[in-house]
Amino acid sequence: MAPTQTARDNHVSLEFSHVAHSYADVAALRDVSFTARRAQITCLLGSSGCGKSTLLNLAAGLLPLQQGSISIAGEEMARPGLNPPPEARPVGLVFQDGALFPHMTIARNIAFGVQGAGAALIDQWLERVRLAGLGDRYPHELSGGQQQRAALARAMAPEPQVLLMDEPFASVDIVLRRRLRRDCRMLLREAEATTVLVTHDPEEAIDIADQIAVMENGRIVQFGTPQDLHENPKAASVGAIFGGAQIVRAERDGDALVTAFGAWPLDCVAGSLPQCERLDLLIHAERLECLPDADGLTVRDVHPMGSANRVLLASQSGEEITAQTAAAIDASSGIRLVPQKGSVLAFACD
Repeated sequence: MAPTQTARDNHVSLEFSHVAHSYADVAALRDVSFTARRAQITCLLGSSGCGKSTLLNLAAGLLPLQQGSISIAGEEMARPGLNPPPEARPVGLVFQDGALFPHMTIARNIAFGVQGAGAALIDQWLERVRLAGLGDRYPHELSGGQQQRAALARAMAPEPQVLLMDEPFASVDIVLRRRLRRDCRMLLREAEATTVLVTHDPEEAIDIADQIAVMENGRIVQFGTPQDLHENPKAASVGAIFGGAQIVRAERDGDALVTAFGAWPLDCVAGSLPQCERLDLLIHAERLECLPDADGLTVRDVHPMGSANRVLLASQSGEEITAQTAAAIDASSGIRLVPQKGSVLAFACD
C-alpha cells in the first residue's frame, strides 16, 4: 500500500486506526485511533490496565493485531492476518529494564542490529548518550541510569522510523529520572525521531511529551498537547490529572448542586452547565472557602504549608475532600465549604 498524499503532506509517522484487542473475554483496547507525528514525542498516559502497554506491544509486533490497522508513513504495517515480527518492523524498542544483552559489552550492545557498524559510529553514540569511554564495560558494571542510556543508544543506532519506549525511566531514582528525561528529550528531538512512550506518571508525560493520549479502560479520553490538557480538559479525570484538582460527584436540585460536602450554588460553575442531573465537578483546593460551622464537615487533618493550611475534611458518610486556606483552622470545630464563584468545572457523569 503506497503512502497517501495526506500522509506525505502531514508527515504522518505512526498511525493507529480503529485498533481493538482482547485477552480472552476481557477487552483491553476499544476502537483506538490516533496519529503520532514525525519528530514528536507522543506519550500514552494512564493507570495500570488501561491498555497503553498493549497498544505499544501491538505496534512493536509483540502481539498480533486482532482488529484495525497500524501504519507507518502512510504504509500499512499491520492488520489482522498481517503481523510481521518485531525484527521485520522499522521500530526500535526500549523497555523499563533496558533489556541489554548481559554477555555483550556496551559497545557490542549498541552495534547489535547495525549492519557494518564501525568503531567510529559506536563511539559517536556513546558520546551522544554520555557514555564516552565506557564501551568496553558490561551492563552489570553500569548504574541503572547508564544502562538506560545504553539501551536508548542501542535502539536508536539502527535509525528506526519509530522508537517505542515502555516506562523507560521507572527503574531509576527520581533525581536521575528527571535528568534522563531531559537528556532523552533533547536527543530524540535532535534525531527528529518519532517516539511513542508509555508512562503512568503525569509529571513525566508533561516533562517530555509534545502530545499526550490519556487512556482509560481501553479508550483514549483526550489527545492533545500538555497545554491543551491542562487548560481545556474534556473530562473530569483529565482535569484531575493535569490540574491537580479534585473530582466531586453532584446531583442538580433546582438552583443547587448537592454534594456529599454540602449544597453548592450553581454560580460556582464556570461556563455552561451540562443538561443532566448527575455531574462530576472539578474543584481546586485553594478555590474552596472554609467557614466555621458546628454542623459542618469534620476536620481530619491540618497541614501547615507556609502562608496557608492544607485541610483534610470528611463528610458524615466518610467521603474526604481537601481545602487550602490562609485562615486559622480550629480542628475541634466543623467547617462548611463554599466554592468561589466560577471556580468549578462541571462534566456530565458517565
